[in-house]
Amino acid sequence: MARILLLIAAVIIGFMLLGTVISLVAGILKWALIIGVVVLAYMAVSRLLHSRHSA
Repeated sequence: MARILLLIAAVIIGFMLLGTVISLVAGILKWALIIGVVVLAYMAVSRLLHSRHSA
């Protein structure tokens, strides 16, 4: 009986840790996408202004 309870506790702790890791990865991915969109927007505006200035 003790082994079964220990196994159940280990599975529950494993799922809790897995949830934390997945949350952390999702947060990092979210910020990477936000930074990427900002950089792409900056590059597009920079090229647009540069082409207007030189023409």
